[in-house]
Amino acid sequence: MIERPALPYRLRPDAAIVRSVSQVAALWVASDAGFYFLLPMLGVQISYNSGSVAITLYYFFWSGIAVITFWDRYIHWVRFENRLASYLIWCAVFAGCTLFAAYVLPQLAPTKWTQPWTPPDVVVATPWYFLPKSVDILFQQLLIVALVLGLAEHRFSVRQISMTCAVLFGAMHLLLAFGGMPLGYVLRFMVAAAIFGLIFPSLILNVPNGFAFSYMAHWTYYAITVVMPRIFSAPSP
Repeated sequence: MIERPALPYRLRPDAAIVRSVSQVAALWVASDAGFYFLLPMLGVQISYNSGSVAITLYYFFWSGIAVITFWDRYIHWVRFENRLASYLIWCAVFAGCTLFAAYVLPQLAPTKWTQPWTPPDVVVATPWYFLPKSVDILFQQLLIVALVLGLAEHRFSVRQISMTCAVLFGAMHLLLAFGGMPLGYVLRFMVAAAIFGLIFPSLILNVPNGFAFSYMAHWTYYAITVVMPRIFSAPSP
């Protein structure tokens, strides 16, 4: 479990929440604004399938911004207790993600899309989809860790932190509407994000290598979202 460092001063609980949430939300909103408005101005197609390299670099940039912005929080995070276990876990995570994207997904039948509107990227995902999505998830996880650690430093309970993360993580997915995603999908991702927001803080604060497990749970959700319509829409043999 993380050791919460002593603070030279204590913010009021409401002020601590506002400060932590506003800092994380500001980066999240700024990154989404750049994605939906700046990238198209630069001629980048905002599709994880067809603009995968540019979007990967874009979220790699924002991951660096997150690390720089919240370094004072990350630096106090619990150290690796068993580096060998950490190596093995991260290798397993990387191998699992690569195996799915490069070998499993191409073997599945493509989704049959019959709606008159353009499908979300995740529904018609190609293996290239998971290149930018993996870095996008990394960026989101870095923001979640910053929020969790920021509140933990001010002695908030895991339950309080989880509730705050659920509200913020769910609300931030409203921004998907700017990409033209249908309301039903937006609500679905909001609910899923809120549920994960309840789970991530406990993994991050209480579980060794919890960041890896948090990342993998987040990534797996998108893998399942990609697979399910392909399975149910596949033609009968």
